[in-house]
Amino acid sequence: MNRSKIEWTDYTVNPVKGLCPMACPYCYARRMYKRYHWDETIRFEPEVFNELWKLDIGKRIFVGSTMELFGPWVKDEWIEQIFTAVRETPEHTFIFLTKKPGHLPKWSPFPDNAWIGVSTTGYDGRSGLEDIFAPIRAKVKFVSIEPLLDYTPMDFRWVDWVIVGRQTPISAKTMPRVAWIQDIVRLAEKDGASVFLKDNLRSLLTETCRCGCGEYHWFDWAMGQDGKLRQESPSPSTSGS
Repeated sequence: MNRSKIEWTDYTVNPVKGLCPMACPYCYARRMYKRYHWDETIRFEPEVFNELWKLDIGKRIFVGSTMELFGPWVKDEWIEQIFTAVRETPEHTFIFLTKKPGHLPKWSPFPDNAWIGVSTTGYDGRSGLEDIFAPIRAKVKFVSIEPLLDYTPMDFRWVDWVIVGRQTPISAKTMPRVAWIQDIVRLAEKDGASVFLKDNLRSLLTETCRCGCGEYHWFDWAMGQDGKLRQESPSPSTSGS
């Protein structure tokens, strides 16, 4: 278990280790496995949950930050043990994110302290969030649009939370359009979903003060109530779960 630099979680934990077969070209974990020659064998190490007792209550824990947990390479008994650990520590919130949403209904309903999300790059033939989330029962359902590589408008009535980010390392070839992000925020607001704009969008979502002083200001729609980048927490149950 490690403290995380991911803005929307406190810790990451990876009970399933090894090189993820998904082979996404933008996967940072895959680069790390190759660079440091880590053991690529897919295996289950449930002892990582033993560190939960050391944490103060109320932490957010991202489970499976380096592995697609809902792929066929992860055994059902491993998933069962993971959710047993989640149920046994209700003082924490456990966040799950998948590119394999078709496998989620099998495990529904999810524990009350489990947030269930689907990852997309903006358009991959799955823009119908109703089909994905309608059969899933969870206190918080969310969609992570990261890296935002393309865009088709989505119906966010089926989620409580929308996360947006761009690909890192930053490249001009993968730079999202500000208009895409603005439209995502507009639609999320309309549908009652909270919005979390990741820090890697900062340089995109500021503009130079028109008075010529050289200062930068957020676009109004990208600004939170604290005057900083908009990074809201989800409000459970808005999606009708």
